[in-house]
Amino acid sequence: MTFQNQRKVLIFSITMMFINTFTALNLLFNNSLLGKVKEINVGRWIETDLLLISWNFHFDNASLVMISLVSFISSLVHLYSYEYMKNDPHIIRFFSYLSFFTFFMLLLVSSSNLVQLFVGWEGVGLCSYLLINFWFTRVQANKAALKALIMNRIGDFFFILALVFIYKNFKSFDFGVILDPNIIEYLLAATTCHCMWDTPIAIITFLLFFAAVGKSAQLGLHTWLPDAMEGPTPVSALIHAATMVTAGVFLIIRCSTLFNYAPSTCLVMSVFGVLTAVIAGFIGLVQYDIKKVIAYSTCSQLGYMVFACGLNQYSISFFHLINHAFFKALLFLGAGAIIHALNDEQDIRKMGGLQKILPFLYQIFLIGSLALAGIPFLTGFYSKDLLLEVAYGNSTNMSQYLFWLGTFGAFLTAYYSTRLIYYVFWADVNGYKSVYKMIHEPGLPITVVLMLLAIGSIFFGYYAHDLFVGTASTFFSTSFTNGLQNNNYDVFYDIPLFYKFLPLFVTILAIIASIFLAGPFNLFLTKLQLNKKTRFIYVFFNKKWFFDTLYNIVAYININQGFKISYEFFDKGFLELFGPMGATNIIYKCGKIMSSFHNGFINNLMQIFFIGFFIFLNLVFLSL
Repeated sequence: MTFQNQRKVLIFSITMMFINTFTALNLLFNNSLLGKVKEINVGRWIETDLLLISWNFHFDNASLVMISLVSFISSLVHLYSYEYMKNDPHIIRFFSYLSFFTFFMLLLVSSSNLVQLFVGWEGVGLCSYLLINFWFTRVQANKAALKALIMNRIGDFFFILALVFIYKNFKSFDFGVILDPNIIEYLLAATTCHCMWDTPIAIITFLLFFAAVGKSAQLGLHTWLPDAMEGPTPVSALIHAATMVTAGVFLIIRCSTLFNYAPSTCLVMSVFGVLTAVIAGFIGLVQYDIKKVIAYSTCSQLGYMVFACGLNQYSISFFHLINHAFFKALLFLGAGAIIHALNDEQDIRKMGGLQKILPFLYQIFLIGSLALAGIPFLTGFYSKDLLLEVAYGNSTNMSQYLFWLGTFGAFLTAYYSTRLIYYVFWADVNGYKSVYKMIHEPGLPITVVLMLLAIGSIFFGYYAHDLFVGTASTFFSTSFTNGLQNNNYDVFYDIPLFYKFLPLFVTILAIIASIFLAGPFNLFLTKLQLNKKTRFIYVFFNKKWFFDTLYNIVAYININQGFKISYEFFDKGFLELFGPMGATNIIYKCGKIMSSFHNGFINNLMQIFFIGFFIFLNLVFLSL
């Protein structure tokens, strides 16, 4: 394909994405004002005597907000990639993967039944493999793509089990049936067991949650997300900002009615969410890859979203999901522009002094990092602080313990966000002179994209706060409901001022500490690393709490056992002995033995004749 034709294809793809975005925004504004829920039936898909699944698209306020967000972020990523990937010879293939990814994500968020949602769920998993492994000649890209695929398959296994239990109890996959409170209460009333984990709703929600653990990179299955940085930077922004990793949180929010009747699952969710936020923050403190630091911040923020879902505050979780999309896309795309300017250098220890050399990118990165840390009055502040206030205002003692953990997670987030700015922009120049001579600001497409995301990171939280989580807001009333006892936030606004301002105070303290202690902290880490007695502390955090090591050991043992059982015993043993190859060998050997008698000598032929005649006579006498 010539350069001109290639350019036309790319412009056409970008244009279609922006048309899709404007259409989604138009639908959102028209639908949200009227408060209507629309469904479009495209046609029947699976039809049996006991089951009917159709291609139905469900448009309520929550799905339209997600459609608008996914379309908007994807459009900006397409435009950004036009400049960022312009020298790649396979840019057409890259754009096709991006568009395919967006299609499956839109299918996921607009589905009216779980089976159709599962198609989009699997589709984004497939496209993530293709995008992470886009530069397939790199060994690390291959490993990262396989890791993402395998980790997500674990979560998908729980999703399939959830589908089985849902059909067993509801005899349907439509959200209109499985989210009907009357049907749920009838199932609970018909349950004779007395254990909270034995109810069908508890089992279903537990399986759905662990499906979300894989897709949204919660503790245990989170290791694939930082390794996904091996793909091109636009892929990182698309996966981390508003698409694949938020699919698990969206699944929980979409099935919120089920989770409202499963307090045991919600407790597990809140604990998992807070632990993910804190542990990912600890790991992010000692990372030196600019994209991996931001990736661990994604794990941390996803933990906050799941934490809010565990408190049955789905509107707050959804609000944080939308806010997070703006500043996280800004951070990743800004980091990509920095990497591009530094000749593909990603180690922050080889940067520094970029504040005056790249002033535009410095301002962009500062906005994104401060929004991530939750500084007033940027977008991240409005959802993160409200989330922690809700945790403290909750009536249970456990949620108040989790409030302190969540506040500590906010400290870690602010600390490593400021540390990243220090290393990249404020520290002394540590890079090569030849690289710094070639530094340049990004071109017009990247500049436009970063400015639009910066505007969203500054203003969206302020203007959308009352609409999404205001005390009198009914914006999501047709989409989902908060907990049975938590339908308003009045009680949460009356908490003591000390606890209301504590997250903000902790955040400011972390930023100040990071500014003055970034250099000494790096020296402290170096001493930990060099000292034989304390080296294990540094290694423990730097090696990501040995999650990867543990999985490698378990996988190695299982692969060896699988090789011995499946290949050596079953494939090469049982199947070859009794299967087609075994039957072929038996027939061949029998034929060879029989053919040895037919050598043309009359005495051998007479022996065969008399032996056969003797056997025939015995059979006759035995039958009498």
